[in-house]
Amino acid sequence: MKYNRILLKLSGESLAGEKKQGVDAVRLEEYAAQLKDAAAMGVQIGIVIGGGNIFRGLSGTQKGFDRVKGDQMGMLATVINSLALSSALTSIGQKNRVFTAIRMEPIGEFYSKWKAIEAMERGEIAILAGGTGSPFFTTDTTSALRGIEIEADAMFKGTRVDGVYTADPEKDPSATKFDTISFDEVYDRGLKVMDLTATTMCKQNNLSIVVFDMDTVGNLQKVLSGENIGTLVHAG
Repeated sequence: MKYNRILLKLSGESLAGEKKQGVDAVRLEEYAAQLKDAAAMGVQIGIVIGGGNIFRGLSGTQKGFDRVKGDQMGMLATVINSLALSSALTSIGQKNRVFTAIRMEPIGEFYSKWKAIEAMERGEIAILAGGTGSPFFTTDTTSALRGIEIEADAMFKGTRVDGVYTADPEKDPSATKFDTISFDEVYDRGLKVMDLTATTMCKQNNLSIVVFDMDTVGNLQKVLSGENIGTLVHAG
């Protein structure tokens, strides 16, 4: 198999499904089932989920929130999403463990690299909540940081788009998709794969990113099996 351990980044918005906000139970069940199937393939999985379906720190500051408090609210939103995913996984018999970047036992275990790796090696899915624990960092950057820390083979960015395009395919019908693209070309073209801090960390630490459509059931297994769906963003 191509991947032994991955860091999966999910957006909070995708958890909202058709509801556009909050947590959609149907989408949650679909994700949980795909993750259970992926774990059954023997892949070790760490997950970082955004919180945009509940609260966005940066947009909150535009409405008068203090940036630090706004980001802390966003971190708590990721914890809510992580608990929802944990509950869905537990209900179908998939062992998992929630780690938080800020101490909040008994909601989750305080994150450390070694505890997370131990959990994954036991076959548990490690859900890494609370962002980095510091303001001014996005969950994209959290994903890069955690992916590097847990020594993942790659970061999988599950989105509603099936890869990286020359332009936003939802706005530009002539946009074409890349099968593979280097980090340097992402920079040069100004493509929005992840924020600049996250992509720089991935490039410097040689952590490839696989961008794929997670909302189509079965795609996670396909990309883990090496099928050519999505886009591979690589250092070289």
